[in-house]
Amino acid sequence: MRKGKGLLLKTVIRSLHNHTYHRKPHILQMDPLERYSYNPTLRWNPEVEKYFAQAYGADHFARISKALARPSCYSCVRVNKLKCSCDAVVEKLLAMLQENSSEENPVVGTIIPPKSNDSGIRSVDSDGVAHASLGKYVVSKSEIPGLDYVIFVKGSGPHTIDYFDKDSTPPKEVIVSRKCAEAVLRGAHVYVPGVLACSAHVEKGETVAVSVAVEQRGTDGGWGFGFTRGTVLHGSEADPYHSERSGLYIGQGTSMMSRAGLFRVSEGLAIDMDNRVYDLPSFHDMLEGEIFLQNLPSIVAAHALDPQEGERILDMCAAPGGKTTAIAILMKDKGEIIAADRSHNKVLDIKKLAAEMGLKCIKPLKLDALKSVQQVTSISHQEARNCMDNGSTQILNLSTLQVKETATTALGFHYANGKAKIESCTNEVESPRRIGKLRNGPGKSNSVGERAESCKGFLPNSFDRVLLDAPCSALGLRPRLFSGEDTLESLRTHAKYQRRMFDQAVQLVRPGGVIVYSTCTINPGENEALVRYALDKYKFLSLAPQHPKVAGPGLVGKHLYPDGYEEEWLRPGEESFVQRFDPCSQLDTIGFFIAKFSVDLKDL
Repeated sequence: MRKGKGLLLKTVIRSLHNHTYHRKPHILQMDPLERYSYNPTLRWNPEVEKYFAQAYGADHFARISKALARPSCYSCVRVNKLKCSCDAVVEKLLAMLQENSSEENPVVGTIIPPKSNDSGIRSVDSDGVAHASLGKYVVSKSEIPGLDYVIFVKGSGPHTIDYFDKDSTPPKEVIVSRKCAEAVLRGAHVYVPGVLACSAHVEKGETVAVSVAVEQRGTDGGWGFGFTRGTVLHGSEADPYHSERSGLYIGQGTSMMSRAGLFRVSEGLAIDMDNRVYDLPSFHDMLEGEIFLQNLPSIVAAHALDPQEGERILDMCAAPGGKTTAIAILMKDKGEIIAADRSHNKVLDIKKLAAEMGLKCIKPLKLDALKSVQQVTSISHQEARNCMDNGSTQILNLSTLQVKETATTALGFHYANGKAKIESCTNEVESPRRIGKLRNGPGKSNSVGERAESCKGFLPNSFDRVLLDAPCSALGLRPRLFSGEDTLESLRTHAKYQRRMFDQAVQLVRPGGVIVYSTCTINPGENEALVRYALDKYKFLSLAPQHPKVAGPGLVGKHLYPDGYEEEWLRPGEESFVQRFDPCSQLDTIGFFIAKFSVDLKDL
């Protein structure tokens, strides 16, 4: 009897398996325009959503969420003024983009400045007239004061795409990862590592619909995809994420490999995207050294620092180097910029970028921002001044320490309890024994064996200006298709680290200097709350006006957490000094925040 039950059970299981995976595909009876569309909903942790709704208002935050799930309508290009003129780059861009465009969708543009408007961003055609036609890249120059070297390349979208053949046959499909999809929405193509699943019998040269799998919460509480890479799509309800992918189709493309090839190789172009929901140009390998693709708020942050020729500046978290190179160009490559990052490979990437742009004033160093200030030894005021007068080529350590020759030495001092504290950050000439211990892989820079210079920190008051573009929750980046992992606790943890970094920045900037703090998040706990912390703790700091002033004011108010912690933001009168870039505003940028501080005589 038990044997009979076992055979019956096996038969039922085999029948269910055949019914699920080998039957003729059955398509859900739903409006194809609804399924094969791009209409994402950004999901938040409920506590985080409640927090943001209180900060912005429920309606405003709903608009922010909608904007975050979509790309900006334009790309922002910064011109290297030390190598070429803005007009010359406009002409080159027009020619290169036109070469890649069809006759039906030509590129239009001008090197004649358009009429001004509130944002300084205006698309124009070759006659200087505002242009908004879909299917065209429109190239125009910025009219934002001081940003005449910035070019805007306007794309188009969202477009409605017909994914069906003439006989209404459902399309063959490819599912890509969320990060891959976010890159595609910004103008990239699909590469092999981003492909998760594919329809059966896809051959090279076939047209496929591309959809995205957004992480889902699993039974263990974690987030993931819940299916194996390489899964075959049958076009049935049993396909992975069949219902979840409804409204998450990002375009059509031509498969550059067969299905077998997509999951056999580890790299290469998988899908050439030729029909996109959002059509933005790719600037890959375009005019290297002459231009840099950068978000508008990041360019504004470098301008807010107001760097001057001959100054010594610290970029505390410099990777990937966009703001660093922007600062160097504003200084006309005269002075010194310490570009610090704790990642070896990222430091080498900064070095490579600076070389591409022909910038010599940038010195990339491996340094943890939380350890930017080196420990010091107390010596007398006169001893410190004698050391400072020695030309910054030696470290003088009286009594117990000896004179040590260095390749480069950063010297400075500050006063505490009648003493001047002095220290140095040296890029020392390494001994052969020390060099022999250092072994680095090729890393992303492809520089086999190249070593990033390390630094143990800097003296207090060593810099005229400090930029702290702090690591953050990045909740302002767009397009963003997933935010479920962020919690109130994780957001508060980010804020704690940012305060510690800011404490380091305050010590490193000289009296009379400037600190610019920026993030790419919409979280007031990492933005306005940091400003409140800084002004309350350091009475010698004050908010300073910013130029150019492009974005809106900061948030005034406070938030009471369930555990009783009160997070205070700005107070009335302070909001106009900061810049908060709102993703749903007319500027159509990422979410970003900039605060600028003037440093008076210190009392540390």
